[in-house]
Amino acid sequence: MSNEHEKVEIAIIGGTGVYDAGLLQDIKHIKMATPYGAPSDQIVVGTYYGSRVAFLPRHAADHHIPPHKVPYRANIWALKQLGVTRILAPSAVGSLRKEIPPGDIVITDQFIDFTKCRDYTFYDGGQVYHISVANPFCEELRQIAIASAHELKIPFHDKGTNICVQGPRYSTKAESLYFKDILKADTVGMTLVPECVLAKELEICYLSIAASTDYDTWHEEPVNAEMVGKVMAKNLKTIRALLAKIIPQIPPARSKCGCDSVLSNAAH
Repeated sequence: MSNEHEKVEIAIIGGTGVYDAGLLQDIKHIKMATPYGAPSDQIVVGTYYGSRVAFLPRHAADHHIPPHKVPYRANIWALKQLGVTRILAPSAVGSLRKEIPPGDIVITDQFIDFTKCRDYTFYDGGQVYHISVANPFCEELRQIAIASAHELKIPFHDKGTNICVQGPRYSTKAESLYFKDILKADTVGMTLVPECVLAKELEICYLSIAASTDYDTWHEEPVNAEMVGKVMAKNLKTIRALLAKIIPQIPPARSKCGCDSVLSNAAH
């Protein structure tokens, strides 16, 4: 880790709406370079409800980077260099279940990868690691998030399988019905993979907070960007409240999840 940067252990990767300068104190903007190019944007570090937190806008501050062009490796590498050991990752998703209406939160526990042509690993030459992603997300963070959602009495689901698609287009109705009826997934999004896998490769705990904005295209009213934007604006209040509840409860030591030893038995 470079000596010019302070150590920050908790990071939030999210859309620009999740970050509000008024929520952070003692703000620093950090520009970083990585072997994988520049991250999506400068990393904003500040004090958030008593904890030092790094925020990285996944699509850049002006939201000009589409899902399939996000520099996922650069983003995760840069956060690791800051000392990050936990990533909280809110994102907008489409719902594939009537039981998950727009406005509900899903604490994701599984994913199915339908992306293509992305950089999926840090270990694509030299040393090869075959990491286990049987349980892709940090269970300790998931349990903290579930307890926090219960306390806040927000509409949420304690598990769910996310289909990650390439984007930036939305699904056809046939694809959406396939994801829903054949694959039995619960939500569909565009950014979870390879972000969560890369975090796991660097032994960083990762929590997916999926905010339902629409019923995707299987429903009577096809999804569009305007619809997503309107619901996501309402979801931001819920996401911010949940993050504010989760972050102070994250313990300094990682003693329950095993995320810090993922590579111990993965070398080929």
